[in-house]
Amino acid sequence: MSIRFTSAGDTAFNVEFGETIDRATNALVMDLHARLKAAPPPGLVETVPTFRSLLVVYDPVSTGRREIQAAVEAALAGGGTTPAEGRLWRLPVCYDPDLGPDLTELADQLGLTAEQVAALHGSVEYFVYMLGFMPGFGYMGDLPAELDRPRRTEPRVRVPAGSVAVAGRLTTVYPWESPGGWHLIGRCPVPLYDGGRPDPVLLAAGDRVRFEAVDRAAFDGIAEAASAGRFDPASLRAA
Repeated sequence: MSIRFTSAGDTAFNVEFGETIDRATNALVMDLHARLKAAPPPGLVETVPTFRSLLVVYDPVSTGRREIQAAVEAALAGGGTTPAEGRLWRLPVCYDPDLGPDLTELADQLGLTAEQVAALHGSVEYFVYMLGFMPGFGYMGDLPAELDRPRRTEPRVRVPAGSVAVAGRLTTVYPWESPGGWHLIGRCPVPLYDGGRPDPVLLAAGDRVRFEAVDRAAFDGIAEAASAGRFDPASLRAA
């Protein structure tokens, strides 16, 4: 595989691993991320993993691009390791049509029932490839091929926080109310971003997620407890 270094401003650069989005490529990204996190060279500020590249940010006062890139190249030459397996989260989701306004239309487009769409969505374990767009927004794959549809042709101006959505072979949970063009098929009552938590962002790149269907009563109960600060998201982590 050809690895490229591309500039990202005057204090950062990207390490690009090929052109494809798949778990094998992402494993190379996460391996380098883990190596630099375990033994950071002087002046390294942070590394940010994406689908197929790693953003490397450095302090230009204490170091330079040449020194940091040399350290990255040395880490790459050190041979591959197996990154630690991410945490497994079991996120509740209610697939009621009023919480997933695109569920019925998406099902019709796919030649399925709404119940089949929900069952397929909850049938696999997803991998968090990266976070982006906004704090806490996880790009998770891979969605079953039967649910593969492009984004909406007309994005919404307002997508409620907690909306569970799909587009292409990816799924996500919107952590904030925001515009968005993905298909909304349900809602998760657990905030994926909470500034009151010691670690505000629930998911991290490399984590795994399973969606577990709950009825409306259970959804409302969890949402009420979370709003009142009585719900511990750690309870969603699989042992």
